[in-house]
Amino acid sequence: MYLTVKETAEYLTMPDSVITELILTKRIRAIHDGEQYLVNRDQFQTHLKQVERYRELMEEILNEPIPEDLDVKDED
Repeated sequence: MYLTVKETAEYLTMPDSVITELILTKRIRAIHDGEQYLVNRDQFQTHLKQVERYRELMEEILNEPIPEDLDVKDED
């Protein structure tokens, strides 16, 4: 499915200008139909899956309880 620059920006929650810059620097693949750039949405699936896995990993790490240190002595 092809998206316009505006639709791509909404899909990735980024500003239109950033998407346009990424297209012009060839960091996002797009085709130009003579009037506008069209971006294939499927090229982002792997990236979005990796971001989701990273988010889950960070949540797991942050929610892990801190073990008590056996060598800590109470100074009171």
